[in-house]
Amino acid sequence: MPLYHCLLTLHDNVFFATREMGILYETEKYLHNWALSFALFNVDYIPHSYRLYGEKAQKPTYLDDKSEQNLLHLNQAKIYVFPAQPIVWSYQVNTFKAAQVAYYGKSKQFGDKGADKNYPINYGRAKELAVGSKYRTYIIAPERITIPQWIRLGKWSAKVKVESIKIPDSVIKKSSGDYTCSHPLNPLDLSNDTDLILYNRIVMPPVSLISQARLSGEYFQSIDNQEWQNLKRANPQLPNQFRLPRGTLYGAKNLIAA
Repeated sequence: MPLYHCLLTLHDNVFFATREMGILYETEKYLHNWALSFALFNVDYIPHSYRLYGEKAQKPTYLDDKSEQNLLHLNQAKIYVFPAQPIVWSYQVNTFKAAQVAYYGKSKQFGDKGADKNYPINYGRAKELAVGSKYRTYIIAPERITIPQWIRLGKWSAKVKVESIKIPDSVIKKSSGDYTCSHPLNPLDLSNDTDLILYNRIVMPPVSLISQARLSGEYFQSIDNQEWQNLKRANPQLPNQFRLPRGTLYGAKNLIAA
């Protein structure tokens, strides 16, 4: 199955609330693969509901086979998107006025007790990934696939440029055994034949990712030959080398358990 390298460049600030600490809403520097998958292949491969009501409107449907809009459609299409690794990134902190709702804080007019200064009582700060940040990800997909050049990502539907390169089969080999993967991974998507030995945890919803993982199982790796060196010279965004687990599927661990 062909492997594609994708360079993502942020043309707007990207925000999603990874951590909420008082009035500070912080965005993790990694991009979750489930969010990227919807951004890249929604509508074309994942059915998009026109409108949802009631409980369905607020219920996550990432791996829910009873919901029309889920990632399992990409398993059928033999498509898998890995999490995105930051290459160059920076942050911008913006202050915003929060909604005056009962569960957050009582609405007060200026001049009342506790509102003696001329700014809102309820406000927040969003730590967003700044314009110009660059990310790397990989996509496993069939030969005839169209990877969009622009996507919308995050709560603000930020504009992100996508530059994809198909990596030739001649510079990829299949191996098995113990290996280290420097690219972030989603542990729920790893095959049952892949064992996690050691890893760093990246805490973020809806599923924590892992980085710098030591694994055991089957994997892809780049071959350091002349063709790979020529490809790197033509495409400087490519890494020096890569190792990626084989057999990744959305919710692979859940599918096996089921």
